[in-house]
Amino acid sequence: MSTAITITILLVGVLLWVWVVLKNSVSINKLRIDPSEAKKRLDMEKEIILLDVRTREEYIESHIPRSTLIPLKVLTEEASKKLPNKHATIFVYCRSGNRSRAAVKRLLKQGYTSVFNLGGIIRWPYKTVSGKK
Repeated sequence: MSTAITITILLVGVLLWVWVVLKNSVSINKLRIDPSEAKKRLDMEKEIILLDVRTREEYIESHIPRSTLIPLKVLTEEASKKLPNKHATIFVYCRSGNRSRAAVKRLLKQGYTSVFNLGGIIRWPYKTVSGKK
């Protein structure tokens, strides 16, 4: 094989890889919802699931009202049991946004179709509650 063909094949491969990486990161970023929009929708649409993916201890300390706790550590195993409707709208949050981003990716891979990353509770300017449900 000539050097020109080899370089062309490598270049196409690298470009394809870059395109896939960018496409995936852009699609996750499109699934972000800011706290003000989330609050409006939560007030109007009672069927939205608000999912907290932090630890049980963090949840007890402070969480957004109406939220359901499924820690990220067990999300893959528990999602189908606790979130049976894969077409339900789900807003996911954690402490800072890292775990919620990972949770959105996992839920999408499991076939959920309307999942949004609310980010971290540290950005939530509205009421929170403490204690167990």
